[in-house]
Amino acid sequence: MPGRGEPRRVTARRAAAVGAFVLAAALTVTGTGVAVPPPPPNPSDSDLGASRAEANARAGEVGQLTNQLAQAEGRLAQLQDSVELKMEQANKAMVDLQSAQDAAGQARKDADAARKESDAAAGEIEAARLNLDKFIAASYQQGSTIGSISAYLDSTNPKDMLARAQLLNAVGGSRFNALQGMQRAQTDKANKDASARKALDVAEQKQAAAAAAKGNADAAQDSAVRAQDSQAAENTKLEADKAAVEQRLYAAQAKAGGLQGQRQRYQDWVAQKAREDEERARQAALSAGSSHGDGNGNGGGGDPGPPPRRVNRPSGPAGSSVEAVIARAMGQLGLPYAWGGGNGSGPTRGIRDGGVADRYGDYRKIGFDCSGLMIYAFAGVRSLPHYSGYQYTSGTRVPLSQMRRGDMLFYGGGGGIHHVALYLGGGQMIEAPQSGSVVKVSSVRYGGIMPYATRLIG
Repeated sequence: MPGRGEPRRVTARRAAAVGAFVLAAALTVTGTGVAVPPPPPNPSDSDLGASRAEANARAGEVGQLTNQLAQAEGRLAQLQDSVELKMEQANKAMVDLQSAQDAAGQARKDADAARKESDAAAGEIEAARLNLDKFIAASYQQGSTIGSISAYLDSTNPKDMLARAQLLNAVGGSRFNALQGMQRAQTDKANKDASARKALDVAEQKQAAAAAAKGNADAAQDSAVRAQDSQAAENTKLEADKAAVEQRLYAAQAKAGGLQGQRQRYQDWVAQKAREDEERARQAALSAGSSHGDGNGNGGGGDPGPPPRRVNRPSGPAGSSVEAVIARAMGQLGLPYAWGGGNGSGPTRGIRDGGVADRYGDYRKIGFDCSGLMIYAFAGVRSLPHYSGYQYTSGTRVPLSQMRRGDMLFYGGGGGIHHVALYLGGGQMIEAPQSGSVVKVSSVRYGGIMPYATRLIG
């Protein structure tokens, strides 16, 4: 039995050795043939430099167009201010024209009343003359030598004067005094009639001047709108040019980034190949000195540190108080801008302006314009005119450094006022800014702001 078992143990040891050799060979083939892929493309330094130069050139072009667009947007903002100014001037002209029309209408009524009074006085005098003529005729028929009424009225010599004296005795003085009183009354009423007609002429001249001013304001507004449209078209072209160059910039950046990515992948491949070479060398050294090692293959590993802590930042405090005037204005947030809209009772339908407001359909909207919102907000304090220029002088003016919650802020320049808003405090204001927008809260803009705020309360 023992003789037969020994060959079996030798055979088993030989089989194990052959298996270990085959496994080692397989590991060797896997390490050299599979671990390292073929090298990726490696762009040249000149290719990388050219791609970066192209991207830089496109970036510079975008920068130039950005500057041009910023300047154009600045011009457009100035033109927008000009349009707003012209719209407010048209608003003023409309208010002035309505006032002139009202004044002219009253002057016509006064002139008609004065003319009727003068005509009535003339009629009374004529009746008195007829009565006096009848009295004289009766006296003549009774044997008086007094003569006719014409002798009395047209006396030019002593004989006529004697006839005048006889007439005075005949009528007893009272009838003649009454006639003189009516003549004086007719003179006074004729003077009033003349004054009323003169006042009517002045009122009609003012009405004509107001109508001309309204026409000029409408023409100026139309010109400003055309200039704004032209600038907006230029801005649109600049924006399109900028977008096109930005696309070219993105393409150049993508190309440069792609080449840089290829270079990076090639460098990663070189580094990986170097690590594989080092690993093969280490394995070969371990294989050569395996009899001196423990064969466990233990390796050290780093312990990753704890995850970074998340920092929570507390939000700032919130809360505010609101007065009655501001509450009325804040209650209109979100209502549409409507040129000419708003009164002391609330929002109203806008009106046509023949320009910007019409294009936005303001005459179909129920809302406020800037001065209309102020009329509504301060309705419980005082009545304001529907023109921001008149509202600027409607209360106490204080320097901007002293402005406080509830004051009105105005915007304009040498050409006049074109916008008004209500200061809320904390650098905020509520306004009805322009056609196409809504009543909203904005940060106070200091470009074009007037040097004084207007205070109606306190």
